[in-house]
Amino acid sequence: MRGDGAQVSVFAPATVANLGPGFDVLGLALGGLGDVVTARIGGAVGVRIAGVEGDGGALPREAHLNTAGIAAIETLKRAGVEARIELTIAKGMPMGSGLGSSAASAAAAAMAVNLLVGSPLRKVDLVAACVEAEAAVSGRHADNVAPAILGGLVLVRQLDPLDLIRLPVPEGLQVVVVTPDFELPTRLARAALPREVPLGAMVRSVANTAALVSACHSNDLSLLGRCVVDEVATPVRAALIPGAAAVMEAAQAAGALGSSISGSGPSIFALCRSPRSAGEVAEAMRRAFEAAGLGSRVHACAADCPGARQI
Repeated sequence: MRGDGAQVSVFAPATVANLGPGFDVLGLALGGLGDVVTARIGGAVGVRIAGVEGDGGALPREAHLNTAGIAAIETLKRAGVEARIELTIAKGMPMGSGLGSSAASAAAAAMAVNLLVGSPLRKVDLVAACVEAEAAVSGRHADNVAPAILGGLVLVRQLDPLDLIRLPVPEGLQVVVVTPDFELPTRLARAALPREVPLGAMVRSVANTAALVSACHSNDLSLLGRCVVDEVATPVRAALIPGAAAVMEAAQAAGALGSSISGSGPSIFALCRSPRSAGEVAEAMRRAFEAAGLGSRVHACAADCPGARQI
């Protein structure tokens, strides 16, 4: 373990979860958006949050209530290490956006603490620590934290024990994410989910998820686009987001391979064949939100992006 005063800073990316049919099992890392957490040895015994930037005062400063703090505590526990850790969190994305804001903070904190105490844990162990952090605020799932740490496109086969599968990303694939000026708390988006799913819908969802995996391995963009379909979570969540249906339709009309809600929303993503197509799709989506009375922020990047890393 490093000496008193030593510190490590880690960036962890925003993520797109579900990707249509893969509810709670598929997640994709984004480039350029994310959080930075700095972990420093010092202060009182245990984990303390020394400061948070970019949250407008919305996040709890108590470590046991903040996903970064919980992830740090879990990381030390799993490493069997007692340490005095101070965390500083810099938010680089909007909260309540459906882009894995809480997961990015958790992932960055877990990796920073692990590096600070000598890297005793593997990345999959860090994902497990972050799952416990996510459970405290948005449900026990790994579709955001797994790609936030591992990067790329990840399939979560199961949580107990944790079984993660890194999927190949089709060559040249681009992703566009448009975030409206509208907050949709995760708890409300989860509360809107149906308690029961018709058998036919379940079968189609499984078929689309399986075909999506095949499309990734075969580099078949046409098939990939046909798989970005969800009739379980997306319709009920789209009803909570002004203009959502029109934005997804606009993306498709502008040439997107497929479009759906990112995580629990309100951000909407689109998969595209090229940077040029991504630019055209992004503008069409922005205009559709504008027509619904909402401003928005647009982000486009390659779909194959790295996960958490020291900076």
